[in-house]
Amino acid sequence: MTTQTKESQAALNPNMAWDLLKEGNQRFVEQKQQKRDLLQQVSETSTGQYPFATILSCIDSRVSAELIFDQGVGDIFSARVAGNIVNEDILGSIEFACKLAGTKIIVVLGHTSCGAVKGACDDAKMGNLTELLSKIKPAVEAITEPSEASERTSKNTPFVNAVAEKNVHLTIENMRKKSPVLKEMEQNGEILIVGGMYDISNGKVSYL
Repeated sequence: MTTQTKESQAALNPNMAWDLLKEGNQRFVEQKQQKRDLLQQVSETSTGQYPFATILSCIDSRVSAELIFDQGVGDIFSARVAGNIVNEDILGSIEFACKLAGTKIIVVLGHTSCGAVKGACDDAKMGNLTELLSKIKPAVEAITEPSEASERTSKNTPFVNAVAEKNVHLTIENMRKKSPVLKEMEQNGEILIVGGMYDISNGKVSYL
């Protein structure tokens, strides 16, 4: 598998980049990952990097973007934070990745059974986690069913997963609202911004 170069990155359009990610996840699910010499890629990227994608995902140890999309060294920028939310630091990082470093697609990737989402559903409070979970609470409130309080907790897996999916949509909305840079790039067709949900039970990414 070849390492991304300035030329190969420039030859990709956003839809082609999306196809690369979808194909990579399919390989992962089918256990047909590409053979890579990672140390060679370390050497080849030592003087520059030309990733084609930016993935905003959760810190969950089961959701490693490089693995689940079957990508190598220098292929993607990986931004990770509990609950895959955005703030000004994450947005600044993604603006760098797209505007200055040339990535063609942003994927906001949620996942099933997300611990941060469970915490928001249960209104958990602990140190700085309290502020982080407050950014997920709008997704909890947006899911109106079930209406019974006893069913709107982390013990209700379908509810948790519905909130996690809604959180992906709201994160994308916040990205467009709070980053004129990314919104303009998307409108100009320079990048795609898409949402996805990773199923921790089978390794498959479904796109929203």
